[in-house]
Amino acid sequence: MSSRERETLPVVRAADLDEPDPARRWLIEPLWIHGGVGTIGGLPKSCKSWMGMDVAVSVASGTPCLDTFPVCDAGGVLLYMAEDAAPLVKARLLGLCRHRGLDLNALPIDVITAPTVRLDLLTDQHRLAETVRRQAPRLLVLDPFVRLHQVNENQAGEVAAILGYLRALQRAYNVAIIIVHHARKNGSSTGGLSLRGSGDFFAWVDTALSLRRRQHTLILSVEHRAAAPPDPLTLALLGTEQDMHLGIVRAEELAPPASADLDAMILDALEHAGPDGLERASLRAAVRVRNERVGEALTRLAAAGHIVRRGDCWVRVPLPTPDTHRNGNGNSSAVPA
Repeated sequence: MSSRERETLPVVRAADLDEPDPARRWLIEPLWIHGGVGTIGGLPKSCKSWMGMDVAVSVASGTPCLDTFPVCDAGGVLLYMAEDAAPLVKARLLGLCRHRGLDLNALPIDVITAPTVRLDLLTDQHRLAETVRRQAPRLLVLDPFVRLHQVNENQAGEVAAILGYLRALQRAYNVAIIIVHHARKNGSSTGGLSLRGSGDFFAWVDTALSLRRRQHTLILSVEHRAAAPPDPLTLALLGTEQDMHLGIVRAEELAPPASADLDAMILDALEHAGPDGLERASLRAAVRVRNERVGEALTRLAAAGHIVRRGDCWVRVPLPTPDTHRNGNGNSSAVPA
């Protein structure tokens, strides 16, 4: 056999290629392509990491992403959260699990705890590839891209080398890969075109999720290389500190209630809470308005004597009934018949 024949590449006739499997088109329908690479992009404080963790918990548990979109191929998840301390990562995952009634101990979610992972270094590329081979996850989440290298993000060749490595990793182990990445400031585009640095991201992604703020909510836009995207979604960070999660909000929930309506909603929530009352964060989650408006309403209601603060909680003051009144000493006494 000649050296030229030994150097040829493998070739298969087009008719003999594997048939597409409709049942394995989606990892999460219609948010993420099965085995696809892509990004979650947005400006700082746009809940990119929350979105990545929601996807991770969904894939690991088989529960719907954002409580709405079905997981088509549940399996293990491997996370690398370069900017978040391990206790914070665990706290957020526990909150998502509490919201969905899941046990984190039962979920196949593994976290890479290395202090640094440099995908521009051959040694770390080999280490990550070996970790993926051994763990065999369905999904790999790397958050954020800026902490995964020390190259110039505006140099197409340097970024393309990292993205090429990740594409090869995806193909070798059939693993979906999510890169959390920052969007350009003052950018008007969404998807791959909105991401900071080289335009190679736009050519690389199979799926791109983009988060952008609109007042006190988030708009999630989805782009796919080979599928129609869903309509943009309006999201908000919901729940208390114990079960915080991203959720889809409807248009009617976005209209802020009038002051009188908001006061009534808070009083109703405190009445149902009983004598222990509620913390401000729990009240805000119950009425779904911005923190400033909750504070204004609490000030109004406290000044009017309808509520009092006990420690970290707000408690509703019992209202006088028709057969009781207050005497001069502030004590309740029966109204004479």
